[in-house]
Order: sequence, then structure tokens, then C-alpha cells
Amino acid sequence: MFLRKTRLEREPLAVTMSGVRMGERVLQIGLDDARRIALIAAKSGLTGTAAIVVRDAAAAARVQQAIADAGALAEVHVVHGGELPFPNAAFDAIVVHETSQTIASPDAATRAHWLRECERLLRGGGRLVAIEPGEPHGLRSWLTGSGKGSGAVADSEGVMASLRAGGFPTVRLLGDREGLRFVEGLKSN
Repeated sequence: MFLRKTRLEREPLAVTMSGVRMGERVLQIGLDDARRIALIAAKSGLTGTAAIVVRDAAAAARVQQAIADAGALAEVHVVHGGELPFPNAAFDAIVVHETSQTIASPDAATRAHWLRECERLLRGGGRLVAIEPGEPHGLRSWLTGSGKGSGAVADSEGVMASLRAGGFPTVRLLGDREGLRFVEGLKSN
């Protein structure tokens, strides 16, 4: 009995890589995994603020259910375009989940709009973390023949270039693991 180890549940990688800490004001944009969004929102705790922006009512319902299941507190807003309903410099961190629909959109006007909004909403020294699909891993990688190093850095260049053009002077690739790629941009003071 004493040799048996209890297995602690580990925090998902995306939650850890978001870098959200207790007490922070965090905004999440987009919906790719409602559970992941709820767990990131829970990291800000009771002393922080968590807000989530999605594109439609169905996505909002999925996120609200995941937030309730995680026991987190967060505001969910449905935004179709235009200015986001928050004051300037309202957030310490922004986590973007659907980069191809927002900050890395092929449409230059859409991309510029979301980058302006992110820059406006972040406080000086705040950070933006983009979570996007990365290198395939596990069985999918083996079956498709795409292994590590098949273009992760090259693929992330679009997001990195967009962030630099959007007013984020410090941009870096944090990592590419478990099928996700993490890019961070810091707003100047």
C-alpha cells in the first residue's frame, strides 16, 4: 500500500504556457477548446478578472458550460466585429485561440482590426499569447510521416510578423509541443 503512488492530475500544457497568474486581468479571444478556455480563466482566481470574447451565441453557451464545470468565474461576450466592450489598458494578458480568424487572418483589414484592439486593451508591459495548431505529434505524426522540425518555426512566422506589425516590439516563439504552438508578444511600456 505504501508503495503505491497517488497520481496528481497535471495542468494541461496550454494552461501552463498561457502564463496567466492569480490576480491578473485576462482576456481570451476565440474558441477552439471550451475546457481549455475555462481552465485558463480559472487561473486568474477570485482576485483577478477573466473575460472571453466569442463570435456567436452557440460558442458562448459552450464556454459558459465549461466555465460552470470548472468552477471558474468569467464574463462571456459575443462580438461580431467593431470595438471590443472594454476600456483601454484593461488587461494584463490576452490569450488568442483562433489566430487564423483574428490576428493572423488572411484578410488584412480583419488582422489589423484585431491587432489594434489587442494593443489598445493591453496595459503597458502586458503580453499577448497566441495558441495555434502546431506540429502533429503521437500517432498522427507517425501516420502522416510529419515529424518534428517540419516547419513549426516557418509556420509561426505569420503570427510573429503580424504581432510585430501590430505594435508588439518583442515577439518570440515559446514552443511547439503536443500539437500546439505558442507565440508571445509583449507590449512596450
